[in-house]
Amino acid sequence: MERNFPLEKVRNIGIIAHIDAGKTTVTERVLFYTGRTYKVGEVHEGTAVMDWMEQERERGITITAAATTCYWREHRINIIDTPGHVDFTAEVERSLRVLDGGVVVFDAVAGVEAQSETVWRQANRYKVPRICFINKMDRIGANFKRTISMIEQRLQGVPLPVQLPLGAEDTYHGVIDILENKAWHFDGKAESNPIEIPIPAPERQAVEEARQTLVAKVAEVDDEIMEAYIEGHEVSAIQLRKALRRVALANKGVPVLCGSALRNMGVQFVLDAVVDYLPSPQELPPTEAIHVNTGEAISCPPSDDAPFSALAFKVVSDPFVGRLVYFRVYSGRMKVGDQVLNATRGKKERIGRLLRMHANRREEIETVDTGEIAATLGLKNTLTGDTLCDPAQPILLESIRFPEPVVSVSIEPKTRADQDKLGEALQKLTEEDPTFKVRHDPETGQTIISGMGELHLEVIVSRLISEFKVAANVGQPRVAYRETITAPAKAEGRFIRQSGGRGQYGHVWLETEPLPRGSGVQFLDVIKGGTIPKQFISAVQAGVIEAAEGGVLAGYPVVDVKISLFDGSYHEVDSSEMAFKMAGSIGFKEVVMKAKPVLLEPIMKLEILTPEQFLGDIIGDLNSRRGQIQAVDAQGETFVIRSLIPLAEAFGYATRLRSLTQGRATHSMEFSHYQELPAALADQVGEKAAGRRHG
Repeated sequence: MERNFPLEKVRNIGIIAHIDAGKTTVTERVLFYTGRTYKVGEVHEGTAVMDWMEQERERGITITAAATTCYWREHRINIIDTPGHVDFTAEVERSLRVLDGGVVVFDAVAGVEAQSETVWRQANRYKVPRICFINKMDRIGANFKRTISMIEQRLQGVPLPVQLPLGAEDTYHGVIDILENKAWHFDGKAESNPIEIPIPAPERQAVEEARQTLVAKVAEVDDEIMEAYIEGHEVSAIQLRKALRRVALANKGVPVLCGSALRNMGVQFVLDAVVDYLPSPQELPPTEAIHVNTGEAISCPPSDDAPFSALAFKVVSDPFVGRLVYFRVYSGRMKVGDQVLNATRGKKERIGRLLRMHANRREEIETVDTGEIAATLGLKNTLTGDTLCDPAQPILLESIRFPEPVVSVSIEPKTRADQDKLGEALQKLTEEDPTFKVRHDPETGQTIISGMGELHLEVIVSRLISEFKVAANVGQPRVAYRETITAPAKAEGRFIRQSGGRGQYGHVWLETEPLPRGSGVQFLDVIKGGTIPKQFISAVQAGVIEAAEGGVLAGYPVVDVKISLFDGSYHEVDSSEMAFKMAGSIGFKEVVMKAKPVLLEPIMKLEILTPEQFLGDIIGDLNSRRGQIQAVDAQGETFVIRSLIPLAEAFGYATRLRSLTQGRATHSMEFSHYQELPAALADQVGEKAAGRRHG
């Protein structure tokens, strides 16, 4: 069966950046320029799909543009848009997991910002080849060279500028292509193409030097150019372009372009660079997977003939169209009506309608090939990070890791009618967003929702009200503390009840030791000689895990501990799973209390950009909030303060910063790590928790 589109001409890319760097504007311009190159008759307009989206538009809901497809130079480009705000880090994480390449957008005035670092690290982790676009070259304070050096210093990247700007700030009007030795002028009109002009005389020397530097830098990481360089051969534009592609695909360097998306300058060259320097699914190493039954490693070659495998990377629950699951196919192909296995959940699913997302329309399709990104309706049990595969070859792809939420608020429905609606809406939202968690606090009877930051929870609450029509009262934000231990210990857990008839008997000995941060709770069964029968061990584990969730000091989850079950005893008649579960729970609380437990608090990485005159006030304020200042760097007329601050001290910081600086400073904050809470504060937190339980 013929493929829909040649695999080597497919690009799966994401546009990633710090908030406000201009991602959405870049994406919009990309869609504008590529929208005119749709091949006539390629879009089969399934009327049902169109009508259904019309209704969606009337109601003003947007199914987030998780993926959109466009065409450029005979290539199909699937673009995944990612949010820039740190609270939505999960969106970036899951997008990078399924991308083959990225376009990192920087603001030419601000350069590399805090969130740019996070995104860059995430891209490094998934080994995503990328190109850079330095945007906003027409703004006052734009500085191409400074942004390049920041990419080197702060991101440890190897920037390879393939263009130089013509002019800067209000005189910015074009670019010089270093490879081709050509200058291009933009008139700023959306419908105009770049116009070739002679390279201005004052720039010729700089262009010559920039080309020599580029060739030398590429030669360091590419043998072919190295050979030509040593032998003194002239390197042609074609040779250099091919070498840049090899370097980008090997993640040894990053081609850099510049422009101003808002003024329609330079976006066509970004599209050229996507085609020239970013990989097709074929050019990446085969994706690794694990066979569900045997546990052995299996590779999924990017071929239509291989067994089917795909990763679901986004679930959108829409009140009007149902559940839309976005997925990326790594090998094989899928047809409407196929039965696939969700290997993560061990359930079979039937594929209903398949959709390809276009800029402003959806197209019904019959098959999805290797390397494609598409969406499907009708999968009931599939969540973000699940593997879909051929039932004949059950495999698991590496799932997507998400950070734990750090802020929580209580939420209560206003009326009895809202109660059911709230439960349903929260379930849909947790399916969509893996960093959003919901739990019921049995001691206070409240529903607690947790997320990555104040903004994250604000967005969720506003969606509950506007989209799901739930009226609810929301409490004050609370810090998601954790509990852990600082010393090894041993303790006994006994649950023995003797009342008329059959009794209850469960008895365990547990040993614990601290683990490094981020390890969670590990349970080991090291019982020798069958002092507890096998069938009761999982009950002990369940008791331990349940007790860990509820904590021992102040009701917060216990983390980073290893619990070993090493001894115990049982009764032929009276022992039961229930008794051993209780014994496990009691033993856990006993052993943790002996192991010098402490509270941990989330520490945030805070970066502030401020004019010099407010520097002293901001630093004084940070010190009063237990902030640790790590660096203060001058950046032109402004200063960047990098610091760590406990989340408990950071609530409402945006408002405080605004009033300290007359609204002239900006900040970004993201979770960094958990660390031990000072003893005096730990006591206060414990008292508050006790007050909540008895209140």
